[in-house]
Amino acid sequence: MTNRRKYVISGIAIAGVIFLMTFVYLRFYYKIPPLGDDLVVHVPEPKMLFGLKADSFHIEENNVARNQNLSDILLDRGVSAQTIDQLAKNSVKVFDVRKMRVGNRYTIFYSKDSNRTPQYLAYESNSVDYFIYSLTGSLLVTAGKQKVTSKRQTASGVINSSLWNAMKESNISPLLAIQLSDIYAWTIDFFAIQRGDKFTVIYDEDFVNGESIGIGKIYSASFTQGGTDFYAIRFTQEDGDGFFDQKGNSLRKAFLKAPLKFSHISSRFSNNRMHPVLRIVRPHHGVDYAAATGTPVHSIGDGVVIQKSYQPAGGGNYLKIKHNSVYTTSYMHLSKFAAGLKTGSHVRQGEVIGFVGSTGLASGSHLDFRVYMGGTAVDPLKIKSEPAEPVKPANLTKFNTVRDSVLQQLAIKRI
Repeated sequence: MTNRRKYVISGIAIAGVIFLMTFVYLRFYYKIPPLGDDLVVHVPEPKMLFGLKADSFHIEENNVARNQNLSDILLDRGVSAQTIDQLAKNSVKVFDVRKMRVGNRYTIFYSKDSNRTPQYLAYESNSVDYFIYSLTGSLLVTAGKQKVTSKRQTASGVINSSLWNAMKESNISPLLAIQLSDIYAWTIDFFAIQRGDKFTVIYDEDFVNGESIGIGKIYSASFTQGGTDFYAIRFTQEDGDGFFDQKGNSLRKAFLKAPLKFSHISSRFSNNRMHPVLRIVRPHHGVDYAAATGTPVHSIGDGVVIQKSYQPAGGGNYLKIKHNSVYTTSYMHLSKFAAGLKTGSHVRQGEVIGFVGSTGLASGSHLDFRVYMGGTAVDPLKIKSEPAEPVKPANLTKFNTVRDSVLQQLAIKRI
């Protein structure tokens, strides 16, 4: 072997060693991925929209316009009247197309070819529930639900004017104020809160596709009013969830089941009752208790008289009582009021406030009793009137453990 050939072979060997050493160095110190079968290729998952692969379609998003229905939407996009009629029939047991609401969102999925044929329509009845209309083939109508994810949140704030404004100032959903008002309805008068009162609440916020859709479950809260702390601790017992103070007493109190001894209910809560005097159909947002003139009428709970008046063409002699920041009740067609009762009077649960009559626009002797929750009339026969029990003795040990943990969390997170 010539010297020249020896030099060539030696050069190749040295170059091979250098290459191998360089690769090993880079592989372990700079994390170069291995060659060959170990190379991993990450393919992004397709974007899904209402269970459909969004990338496979041309997509149009819109909102239901005033006086617009399913037929209007689809006819404008070239779907035949025959197809629309069959879709409406197929939808009967799934969704009533007459209930499509103005402002709700719908999405049209078109084929991706040049024809842009409508393939599906997705209508969102709310933030979670939707309905898919297949516009070709089987013309099926199916219901679906968006995936809801919950994120644990903590909100704290100091009140300068109202709880609602304090929420907005702290970039917290004001809807949380409504739920707190309901939880603390019997404990705190939110119309009497003062500057400097403060709150802390731990709750879930729900999201769909990264967008907040509202407040979920509230776990605990503290509200400081006039220097006194009021706690709300969610605890689950055999009969369900409830909110309790740190001693295990329920935050919910009870109303009387009825404000008087009555013979029968002559008219119930309705949105379209035939008025017995006017003979026209109009809402009746109360319950009529038939009873003899002079039957005593009782306040169903503690409260303050906020109205005492007479309406000749309406409720006759009537009273309105505010029980707390959530509930107000009214008592109409009274023959007379209880002695000494006036606007601003404080009344106790069960106290006589008036007597049954037929004053105003009434066809006979009865009490027209109404309940308002947050200013909206609700059916008096459907509100919770049973007394709320404290934590059961058998559950106290578990409750105390939950309470201690909650109080510690609130102490850490509160302002």
